[in-house]
Amino acid sequence: MDPVISLLLPFLAALGIGAVLGFFGGLFGIGGGIIAIPVLVLGFGMDQTLAQGTALAMMVPNLVMAWWRYWRRGPGGLGRGTLRVALAGTLTTYGAAQVAQGINPQVLQLVFAGFLVVVGLGQWRRQGAEAAAGAPPSSRQRLMPLVGVAGGGCMGLLGVGGGLVATPLLTGLFGLGQRAAQGVALAMVSPSSAAALLSYARAQRVDWPLGAALAVGGVLTVSAGVALAHALPERRLRALFGLMLIGTAGLLALEKTGLL
Repeated sequence: MDPVISLLLPFLAALGIGAVLGFFGGLFGIGGGIIAIPVLVLGFGMDQTLAQGTALAMMVPNLVMAWWRYWRRGPGGLGRGTLRVALAGTLTTYGAAQVAQGINPQVLQLVFAGFLVVVGLGQWRRQGAEAAAGAPPSSRQRLMPLVGVAGGGCMGLLGVGGGLVATPLLTGLFGLGQRAAQGVALAMVSPSSAAALLSYARAQRVDWPLGAALAVGGVLTVSAGVALAHALPERRLRALFGLMLIGTAGLLALEKTGLL
């Protein structure tokens, strides 16, 4: 094979993968790391740590772009609450990452996969009931930083999944519409992922050229995913989100049990 082509193929593959992940990240308000990390390990031969750092290089710009698009389109009234959720999530991510060093990651991720199945089934069953859009009552809004604690704890322990945890909590416990919840989750995960990327970069566990290619592909398609999210009915978007959670859980379980 021509040396130039052999160098271009991984770059073009990364662009394509990043484009797919960026679209679904915009649609569901997630970073795509749960899918990107196994792809980088299995398809690009990376070790787990390098794959996680490289996936973060893709996730940070995608998450920021998606959050900005949701913020421009989404309902208002959540400025202070969103800031508190984001701050709680960022601080918890850092603390949980320190705790995770002494815990078996395979056990954690299998537990997390089971959690996603339960939440995903719940989202699917709730598709017949519209969630109320807009800000929750003030009594509940004061508790919204707990969503940041839950999402940040997941991201710190597992390196992924902050938005997957935050969104169903915001819809189920705080009555937000699916789109509004995804926007708040993005505001929480964006600074958390940036802090995590800084940590991986300091440890030199990021493949920057590959991560940049993934990011470019993702940024090109995030807006299309956000646009579709706002075009779909709330019930359908919630049902698709539930199916995505169940599928993600299956992928995570297969990867961690060595079957993928």
